[in-house]
Amino acid sequence: MDKLSIIIPCYNEQEAIPIFYDAIIKTANSLSQVQMEFLFVNDGSKDQSLLKMKALAEKDERVKYVSFSRNFGKEAAMYAGLSYASGDYVAIMDVDLQDPPELLPEMYQIITTEDYDCVATRRVTRKGEPPIRSFFARIFYRMMHRLSKTEIMDGARDYRLMTRQFVDELLRLGEYNRFSKGLFGWVGFETKWLEFENVERSAGETKWSFWKLLIYSIEGIVGFTTAPLVMAAFIGIFFCLVAFVAICFIIIRTMLYGDPVSGWPSMTCIIVFIGGIQLFCMGILGEYLSKTYMETKRRPIFICKETNVAARREEES
Repeated sequence: MDKLSIIIPCYNEQEAIPIFYDAIIKTANSLSQVQMEFLFVNDGSKDQSLLKMKALAEKDERVKYVSFSRNFGKEAAMYAGLSYASGDYVAIMDVDLQDPPELLPEMYQIITTEDYDCVATRRVTRKGEPPIRSFFARIFYRMMHRLSKTEIMDGARDYRLMTRQFVDELLRLGEYNRFSKGLFGWVGFETKWLEFENVERSAGETKWSFWKLLIYSIEGIVGFTTAPLVMAAFIGIFFCLVAFVAICFIIIRTMLYGDPVSGWPSMTCIIVFIGGIQLFCMGILGEYLSKTYMETKRRPIFICKETNVAARREEES
C-alpha cells in the first residue's frame, strides 16, 4: 500500500486547522487504498495552533506535527515538512483551504498511472485579491519567465504532489535562502499542471502583506537569475558613453564660443541622477553579496523544538 504524506505549514492558524482537518479527512476517505500521513508544521505560531495540532494527534494517529523554536518562514516550514515526511508520495498544502483538497485524488491518479514525477497546480484567476497585488504578481512572473532559465509557471501554487525521488532531490538543495517555486522547476523531472480558480480563505487572515510579497519576489529574482547584475553593468557602460559625449560637446563648445555662463541647476540635477543610478546598482550588488554572506554562515534552515514524528517512527519500526 502506498503512503501519502501531506505537509501543512501553519503560522497563527488556530481557526483554520480544525476546518482543514475536517476537509482533508473527507478527501482521505476517497483514497481508502492509500495510507495517509498529515504532517502539520508549526512555524513559531503565537496563538493556539500547536495545541490544535496536539489535540488532533491525540484522536488521530495519522496526524503528526513539527514545532519550530521560532518563526522561520514558510520556506523553512516546507523544507522541514519534506525532511520529516516518510511517504512514497508527498504533497504540500496550505491550511487555509485555498488549495482545494478535492484535487488530491485526481493528482494521485495522475502521478501513479501516468509518467509524471510531480503534479502541480496553478491559479487561472486571482478573484478576491487586491488589484495591485494581482498586477505586481503578473509582472513578477513575466520578469522571471524572461530573466530566468528555470521554469516558473504564472499563478503557480506550492500545492503539488511529488514522488519520493522528486522530494529527495529537493532535499539535496540545502541552501539557506530558499525560493521553492524556483527550486521545483530547477530540479526538473516531468511535471503536469492542473488549473483551478482562486478560492477564498476558509478562516483567519493572510500573513502575506504586500511588503512581504515584494521581499519574497526579490528572493526569487536574486536566487534564480543574475540578470540584474548584467543590467547594472550595461547601465554603467551607457552612462560612461553619455559622459564621454558630454565632455566632447563641452570642449568643442568652449573652443568655439568661450566659457558660457555655468548652468549649475542642471548640473546638480545630473549629479543627483547619476548618484541615484550608482546607488541603485550598488544595491543590486549588495543584495547578491548579502545572500552569499548568509549562505557562508551555514546556519540551519529551521530548529525543531518538539515533534511527535520521531516517536511515531520508533513505534512503526
